Amino acid sequence: MAISFRHKPGLVVYLTAGDPDLETTGAIALAAIDAGADVIELGVPFSDPLADGPVIQRASERAVARGTRLRDVLGLAAQIRAARPAAGLVIFTYLNPILRLGMRRFVDAAAAAGADGVLVLDLIVEEAGEYLAEMERAGLAPVFLAAPTSPDARLEAIATHSKGFVYAISRVGITGSHQSMTGDARALVARIRRWTGQGATGLPVAVGFGISNAEHVAQVAEFADAAVVGSKIVELIEHSTAESAPGAVARFIKGLQLPEAALAR
Repeated sequence: MAISFRHKPGLVVYLTAGDPDLETTGAIALAAIDAGADVIELGVPFSDPLADGPVIQRASERAVARGTRLRDVLGLAAQIRAARPAAGLVIFTYLNPILRLGMRRFVDAAAAAGADGVLVLDLIVEEAGEYLAEMERAGLAPVFLAAPTSPDARLEAIATHSKGFVYAISRVGITGSHQSMTGDARALVARIRRWTGQGATGLPVAVGFGISNAEHVAQVAEFADAAVVGSKIVELIEHSTAESAPGAVARFIKGLQLPEAALAR
């Protein structure tokens, strides 16, 4: 299995697993894939999501209150993999749930579930030796976050050790939807490209944090390979019923995609 982007730009969709419940998250993930999502980031709910804004914090709180745990998310990942074998699937988590399960047991379980990769939100590349060794052993892709404030040495290490794609943070701060993009994202992607390479042979760069509408996706398409949409979709789920959420998310995702004429300009 390998992460690939069928569209230009590719679309990565983040979901908080277990919000409103695991069955609905699974239905939303399948609807998102069918609507055009290239990669699903399946978020493990955590009781102290420091890097997340209020929308994802609330989703995590609801999922944790329902008893959703890491093993449940891995079980859901296996169901999604069985239903959509070609879709990209990344486990998105904080480090603490992994340590509670055990690094090797987690990596083996993620591989068995059919995940393509893992993004550990609060694990920096300089402290990821054991994690990287286990991921390589299991054939999984580590995805690291790169921030506008990251020095060149860290960006080089992130590009060297990431597989699948590099996740470039569009702005400093917590997750959340915003009305406008910042110039930081374009400059950051240009810096990352020094080590990832260009074109079809280069490691893709996806831009996230604040992507919330088709205009943002169009802007990302000018300089990056994929856009990551999270908080806006989680917010949409929050204001939908379990029955209506999959359809609402699918319609939103279809609205993000650029027409071929726009891409050819």
